Amino acid sequence: MVSNIRFVAQEQLEHCLQLFSQSLKPALYGGLFVILCASLLFTGWIKRNKPVLRRATSPDLEKPTTKKVNTFKAPGRPPGVWTPVDFKRPDPEPYPDWDVHRTNPLPYRPFKHGPYHITMGLRTMHWDDWIELDNHYLKFHADKTRRIEERGVTHCRTAPEAMDGAIELLEELCDYLPQRYPTLYQKTEVGMDNLVTNESFNIIQRPLPEDPMQTCARLVQDDLAIMFERPDGQYYLLAGAILLAGFWRLGDKFGMPLSEIHTSGDVPGFKTKLEKGMMNFFRRVQPNGPVLRNNYFLQVDDELAWSSSIGPEDGDHTQAVGWDTAKKNKAIEHHYFRSERQSLRRLPRSGGVVFTIRTYFEPITAIAKEPGVPGRLASAVRSWGDDVAKYKGRERYQDVLLEYLDEQHRQQVEKGVVSEDYAQEDEGRKYPY
Repeated sequence: MVSNIRFVAQEQLEHCLQLFSQSLKPALYGGLFVILCASLLFTGWIKRNKPVLRRATSPDLEKPTTKKVNTFKAPGRPPGVWTPVDFKRPDPEPYPDWDVHRTNPLPYRPFKHGPYHITMGLRTMHWDDWIELDNHYLKFHADKTRRIEERGVTHCRTAPEAMDGAIELLEELCDYLPQRYPTLYQKTEVGMDNLVTNESFNIIQRPLPEDPMQTCARLVQDDLAIMFERPDGQYYLLAGAILLAGFWRLGDKFGMPLSEIHTSGDVPGFKTKLEKGMMNFFRRVQPNGPVLRNNYFLQVDDELAWSSSIGPEDGDHTQAVGWDTAKKNKAIEHHYFRSERQSLRRLPRSGGVVFTIRTYFEPITAIAKEPGVPGRLASAVRSWGDDVAKYKGRERYQDVLLEYLDEQHRQQVEKGVVSEDYAQEDEGRKYPY
């Protein structure tokens, strides 16, 4: 009797638990669903707010655009007169995981399938990205040190009227670099220390131990130039450290106005398409509006500092240099891709407009391994007009170069790396990569 009662009670208890479980299931599942959604939302928030190396969305250098890069308006002032502006460049974040041996150069590929358009190609610069250093730093530093010793007087110069601007640039670099690259540079009471090369820089002593532009050149991988406005409204190259330019010498351009620099170098389309916009830009650019641009060239020797194929670097500086002296259709192993990343900003105290000119230099045989690059570059080279082709020396290398790029592109299509319609698919690529 007792056992029967226990059995019935146990049976009723199990039935009640089953009913309770069934009624609880929707609540449990609903709770789990809410927890899952909250987790996904939180993960998305973390990803959106995770620090990343920021890069500006960039217009295409070779595609006309009516979009205004800068929205600021320059205050009225007489030509050649600059009143110091109370502007402090925002402090940069440390470059994520930067290492002098392991951080690779950014893969700038500022070319696209044709047609080719001549534009200034400006895009907004994030302040964090003013100066780019990578694992080529030690090579660039050694090359610059050697060239300063050999020819510093002619390649690093500052006009007396530009001295304050050159010192201002030096001060800016000694403030920015330890913040952006703290494993390489350390700020000191008198300037900055290089933790890798064990160099110390005193920027407050007077007189300075060397031309300030020469010191600036030792700090970065870029070549540097500062333009200053004179009462005639023209901007003149009055301070520079041009050590790894490849195709031009500071001595040929020093003291020239902006327009003459470009016309003397036969820059294609300058008078008809670039001069007016460039002069307007220089006039209106303000300290809070830094910009970037990229360009590219082909070179038929492996010399970063000076391309001997276009003629000797040394001479009386009246000797013309140009592609006519280059040997025609050298083997593809002698072809190099040279790309410049230029930043432009106005210094708030002196009013000088600073160019930083960082060169990236790689064998064509290396970049042609990248998906889509050989087909895109071949199309870009073919799209140059006669004036651009002459300026870039296409006649000297086009046969070998284009045959090689076409074959590399054919192989990429054959292997399925890119499709036959890659030119159309490439429209979504972010310039200048």
